[in-house]
Amino acid sequence: MENRKMLDFVQFSKLSNWSVSHLNNHGFCYNEEFPLVRLGDFLIKNTDKVVIKDETLYTRVTVKINNGGVKERNKEWGKNIGTKQQFIVRKGQFIMSKIDARNGAMGLIPNDLDGAIVTNDFPTFSVDESKISPDFLLLITTTKKFIEFAQMCSSGTTNRQRINVKQFLDVEIPLPPLSNNGDKKMVTQLSIVDSYKKQISQSDELMKSSLKQLQNAENYLNSTLKINVNEDTEVKKGLQFVSFKDLDRWDTEFLLKESLTVESKYPMVKYGEIFKSTRNGISARNYSSKGVRFIKVSDIKRDFISDDNVYHIDTYNESDLISNDTLLITRKGTVGNSVYISNTDSEITASSEVFIISIDSSKVSGDFISAINNAGFVQRQYKEKNTGTIMPSISQKKLFEITIPIPPSILEQEEIASHYKSLLEKAFDLRDQSKSSLLNANSNFESKIFSTL
Repeated sequence: MENRKMLDFVQFSKLSNWSVSHLNNHGFCYNEEFPLVRLGDFLIKNTDKVVIKDETLYTRVTVKINNGGVKERNKEWGKNIGTKQQFIVRKGQFIMSKIDARNGAMGLIPNDLDGAIVTNDFPTFSVDESKISPDFLLLITTTKKFIEFAQMCSSGTTNRQRINVKQFLDVEIPLPPLSNNGDKKMVTQLSIVDSYKKQISQSDELMKSSLKQLQNAENYLNSTLKINVNEDTEVKKGLQFVSFKDLDRWDTEFLLKESLTVESKYPMVKYGEIFKSTRNGISARNYSSKGVRFIKVSDIKRDFISDDNVYHIDTYNESDLISNDTLLITRKGTVGNSVYISNTDSEITASSEVFIISIDSSKVSGDFISAINNAGFVQRQYKEKNTGTIMPSISQKKLFEITIPIPPSILEQEEIASHYKSLLEKAFDLRDQSKSSLLNANSNFESKIFSTL
């Protein structure tokens, strides 16, 4: 049986936060090979104040949540800045948001923001590099455990909890030595950072290879089909008139540019000529732990269905079920992703934001059309024909206008689709290896610093 203490005591001198959750969660597991060091021992509060002058142009700073980095917020004249007493920041300083530190809003000031200004809501600290490497500090602040420290030091009853800076500086972290002093076997901050960077470099190289392989797949398709995309990118100048009956989109970028045309050595055919029937999926708000699979827009990737976040529904009609030899194309949000359901024993339905299409199999192979639908020259047509900026969507009418080249032989179509897909699979495999390498870099770093129960 788990032992639980009914009564716990905390010395009043150490009571910096009255929160029960803070008192009960202040302990953590760490690598006992390294000593615990207060953040305040190597972070020195920046007190370089500046009085804002009306005639001076200032660069202001913001800090993105989820370790998104330290960025320029904007440039503003002093006369338009309400808080007249602020702080000047310097490159390499550590910065955090009092409100969003618990959400990972912290980082280091980059070189291009040296001399920028921040309010008191963004405390900054000089880093004692004789005790901690800035690279190591930046890495450790991205760990889940460090974010937990920030959360424990934040108090309040709303989503705008503010961090207690004094309490934050009293947090102790495991700190390896900065250098090995000649002992090459010693684990140091620099060796840990170097190992991390090597894995990140490997991840980057794998991602570059993945992108190169994707381009190879596109080049194969364009070369085999002899694709030629014509687009007049010259912007029309002066006053332009558009007939209201021809006005499908309101944005000026669309109105002032010529539409693209696609040519091939094979006949170009509109989707409307090869789709036998097209309907939308169904709306589903009440999901279930059982029932039939419900395919969301986010599930449909580049010619496959993702199983990362599976939903089910148990209220539907038999007519809502998707039969074999059906093409699915996303019509809202992420527009134009597709997958061909050739043979499945599972009962599935799809979102109302997905087109469910029966194709004319006497003219086109389902595998071919799904593969080519994800090609660059087709995706450019989707971009041209969809509407909406925040939530893009495409109408059935516009979907039917998309054109693709169709080789006359079904066998030839399937051979092209098969080779194209094999090239894509290599690209996706390299991408997955890149993601795995990145995850390993982060987990290996954390495991060297923080132990697990």
